[in-house]
Amino acid sequence: MIKISGTNEWKSAHSKALIGLLELSGVDNTQKCPPLNDRKREIEAQLRENYGGFTRQELVALPVMSAYKQYYSRFKKTYHVQLQVESIALKGRKLPNVSPLVDVNFLAEMETFILTAGHDVAKLQEPVTIDISKEGDTITQMNGKERPMRRGDMIMRDADGVSCSIIYGQDNCSFIRPETSHVLYVAYVPEGIPEEIAMSQLDKIEEYIRLFSPSAIVEQRLLLNTA
Repeated sequence: MIKISGTNEWKSAHSKALIGLLELSGVDNTQKCPPLNDRKREIEAQLRENYGGFTRQELVALPVMSAYKQYYSRFKKTYHVQLQVESIALKGRKLPNVSPLVDVNFLAEMETFILTAGHDVAKLQEPVTIDISKEGDTITQMNGKERPMRRGDMIMRDADGVSCSIIYGQDNCSFIRPETSHVLYVAYVPEGIPEEIAMSQLDKIEEYIRLFSPSAIVEQRLLLNTA
């Protein structure tokens, strides 16, 4: 089990925020999973039925979306999951097929709207902390581009630097690979979202992983808070 803690700076800057942690080992990320694909089609249909007639203003007024909109507005950005929901509900697009461990993350996000990142634990170097971005911080994004970071964003650091940021996404080192068998999901939950919704995201991800890897071992499943 990898140890993850929250810094005092994070606790001070993001009062009432939550971080959900779900770590599983012994996962087989190579199996095709027809039941998972069936669930994707069901969720796509639900999104179109529930939100197909929504305007963007109506969508971002939903309770969870509203909390993220408030957070992203501080950085003059639009919430990633909101855009994904719009692409499915309003534009008829489908959930991606990347790998089972990545796909379960996208699928659960479409149900709860909770932003979550997935990491290969073997690629993370302790100590790992939940922190805030500071002056001079950079992240090398998954496309290989190094980006300077604005101050105050919720991030995860390991010994090598910034591993993930709400605003800029994941780095190009710790992302889930086809061979990943030990995985960490980190849900970034800003103020205004109840704990039970954050925990439901972790529960859904585990539920879907067990469709293709029923013997996976839960190393940890918990919420970090700023108290």
